[in-house]
Amino acid sequence: METATLLTRLRRLAEARPGPGSLHLPDGLSPQQAVEAVRAAVKALEPIPALQAPAGTSPGATRVHIDGASRGNPGPAGIGVLFLGPDGTAFERLHRGIGDATNNVAEYTALIVALERAAALGIEALEVYSDSELLVRQLQGRYQVKHAALRPLYAQAQSRISGFRRFAVHHVPRERNVEADALANKGIDEAATQARHREAAGERGEGA
Repeated sequence: METATLLTRLRRLAEARPGPGSLHLPDGLSPQQAVEAVRAAVKALEPIPALQAPAGTSPGATRVHIDGASRGNPGPAGIGVLFLGPDGTAFERLHRGIGDATNNVAEYTALIVALERAAALGIEALEVYSDSELLVRQLQGRYQVKHAALRPLYAQAQSRISGFRRFAVHHVPRERNVEADALANKGIDEAATQARHREAAGERGEGA
C-alpha cells in the first residue's frame, strides 16, 4: 500500500465513532479498507529484528542487503539498500526511485549506491547480499556480462569494489531479502506519488 493511500485511510479511520461494542466508520471507508490500513500501519511500525548472519559471513564485516525492483521490466524502478552491523542490527536504510529501468539495471544501481554509501561511511570490510543470481554470479566471475546496458554498471561497480580492503558478494533467497525488496518498492511508490503531485501542481499552474 502506498504511503499516501495509507495516510488517507488512517486519517479517515481516526474519524470513526466508537459505540457500544461497535465502531462506526466514516462514509467512504469500508471495514475491509480499515482493516488493511491498520495491518499496513502495524507492519510499517513493527520493529525489525536483528538478522542472523548467513553461514560464511566474515566476522566483523558490515553486511548490506540490496535489491532492485522494476514494474514492467522495463518500467518504473526503484532500489533498496539495508546496512547491518556485525551484530545483525540495521543501522541505515536507503530507498529511491530511479525512473524507468529493467530489473537488472535496478539491481546494479542498488549495488553501486550501496558501495558509494559504504565508502562514504568509511567501511573497509563489506559483504553484499542479493537475491539476483545474475548480479552475484557476474561479480563472482562465473557469468559473463553480455548485455550492453549492464557493462558500464558492472565496470563502475568493480571500480568501487577495488577500494575496499575486504569484499564478498553472496546470493540469498528472496525470503532472506524481504526488507531490501520492500525498500525498493517503497522507492517506486514514493517516486510515483511525487510525480503525481508535480503533475497536479503543473495543472494548477496552467489554469492560473
